[in-house]
Amino acid sequence: MTAATPPTTFGAVGRFFGAIGSLFKGMGVTIKYFVNPKTVVTQQYPENRETLKMFERFRSELLMTHDENGFHKCTGCRICETACPNGSIKVLHRAKSATGKAELDAFMWRLDSCTFCNACVMVCPFSVLKFGNNFENSVYDRRLFVYNLSKYAGPTSTALAKVADPEERKKMTEPRTPYYGPVPMQGHSWAGLQGVEVPAASAQAETPPAATTEEKKDGQQSTK
Repeated sequence: MTAATPPTTFGAVGRFFGAIGSLFKGMGVTIKYFVNPKTVVTQQYPENRETLKMFERFRSELLMTHDENGFHKCTGCRICETACPNGSIKVLHRAKSATGKAELDAFMWRLDSCTFCNACVMVCPFSVLKFGNNFENSVYDRRLFVYNLSKYAGPTSTALAKVADPEERKKMTEPRTPYYGPVPMQGHSWAGLQGVEVPAASAQAETPPAATTEEKKDGQQSTK
């Protein structure tokens, strides 16, 4: 047999003094912030948008690092794509390589399905990826949640550094915009894209999809 549990209440008087103690405890925190407002943790957003700085470890957007010349070190090895637990990354190879080796054409990332687990950053052998902390990513069209992170299609910065002529380096690369590449609209998969190489000269979307909102007379916005 187990021992009887002692009563946890002390009648009405005990509950009364317990409530009073809890009240003063909460008021103590309020008075502390009132006397020393610099210790307040609550952020007055969006009033403080100009000065607000998120924590360094806060993850909100995946970024591809580029050097001072705008070149990256991504080889298109697809290790990050394999490590992604829910298929939010798709690495597309360039159809016509300038070096004879696999070259990146587009690095597609889906913000809408990313869990920000940081697995892609940790497994990248060249430290190409990192997470930024810009959290204002609201849009009216979900297609705008699909990004191309690479600024160009072509060889890595290491390969381009071996070419002395700037004009020759320019010929080996092609500029890419954030909304270049395929835009999946079904579920969270890249249906039909597995193993498909996107030609550099293909008719891909170079500009963001047109907004699908209209201004109502009362000033409110809604989706068509």
